[in-house]
Amino acid sequence: MTTAASEVRVKGEAAKATARQMATLSTEMKNKALHAIADALLAREKDILAANQADYDEGKKAGLSDEMLERMTLNHARVEGIAADTRNVASLPDPVGEKFEMTIRPNGLVIGKTRVPIGVIGSVFESRPNVAVDIASLCLKSGNAVILRGGEECARSNTILGQIVAEAATKAGVPAGAIQLIESLDRGLVREMLKMNDVIDLLIPRGGPGLIAMVRENATMPVVSAAAGVCHTYVDKAADLEMAVTIVHNAKTRRPTICNALECLLVHRDVAERFLPMIAAKWSEKGVEMRCDPTALSILRKGNGASAWKVVPASPEDFGKEFLTFIAAVKVVDSVDEAMTHIATYGSGHSEAIVTEDWPTASRFLTEVDSAAVYHNVSTQFTDGAQFGLGAEIGISTQKMHARGPMALKELTTYKWIILGNGQTRPL
Repeated sequence: MTTAASEVRVKGEAAKATARQMATLSTEMKNKALHAIADALLAREKDILAANQADYDEGKKAGLSDEMLERMTLNHARVEGIAADTRNVASLPDPVGEKFEMTIRPNGLVIGKTRVPIGVIGSVFESRPNVAVDIASLCLKSGNAVILRGGEECARSNTILGQIVAEAATKAGVPAGAIQLIESLDRGLVREMLKMNDVIDLLIPRGGPGLIAMVRENATMPVVSAAAGVCHTYVDKAADLEMAVTIVHNAKTRRPTICNALECLLVHRDVAERFLPMIAAKWSEKGVEMRCDPTALSILRKGNGASAWKVVPASPEDFGKEFLTFIAAVKVVDSVDEAMTHIATYGSGHSEAIVTEDWPTASRFLTEVDSAAVYHNVSTQFTDGAQFGLGAEIGISTQKMHARGPMALKELTTYKWIILGNGQTRPL
């Protein structure tokens, strides 16, 4: 039995040993394995839910927040969803081997690129046990080996999911060792993993700001990570207000604990008197607390039904904050320019939306707002790999290199140059 300190090294080297085989797996083999994983997840749903319930009970006893407990919870529908996402990955085109940018040079050389796997992907993640399956499935389809290390709050869930995925893939013909889950809860093991640039080609953390910062500061290999999801929706003076209520309500309340949920509502002054009471009444159905700037606060405190609304003054810290619960910052602005300046100042580069019937204003917003995803008349909750037609996602990057937004198959590949000739040599 290996020691906790060496588990990541042993399993990491085992994953690396499979990288060449993984890079040449046929599409048929990869798809067969993905369907086998989906079948195995459904067949062992009772075992998965029992492990998850034990994690939930321990987390509740330990005093984890309701938001954290919601993120870590699995149920029948979510297990079915994980299996469906795995099958969706199987249905997507295989990016490996794609030839592109092929050109013929004046000297007759044919030069172009072919898409290849990155090699070994490492991922450190928190809270959501479905992440283990999403990442493993995408790495498998893109021809990468993978090393997974989940958070201790979901240790049982992660362990059983990792075992199911690895066993099903191996039985289907994937090289043994290509999918590795680090089971030890020794926190020092994560720092050891971050120094293994001789094994891991790319590290992708998914979790809170503390985890992301620690990985960025200590990793010796390239890192792709997401900052907090401080997402804004701006309701313009030319908005269809009924549509705006529907969009804003969905963006905040569908699942407030995920990174694409609305955290700040911006409303043009010309429609604030009408719109703010409308959204306050709708949000009151879910108990949303509105932390308002002075103008929004004044409007809402004199509105009909104000006694039923959760309306409080905003503090400076509320703008730029990822609440991940039924709380939203609210600000009245004088123009789309002020809205965009606010987003540039307080946003995290994740997802921003404008609601308006004026296309020139929408076009400016889509062009000038510098975020991974920008929306016109749509809820920000669509920032998701499956919703974008990517099957699933390994994470949502707020960086600009090498990937931005939902990361899926192509973002888990790189390319190499291919040069074809018939005896050409460079002149002396």
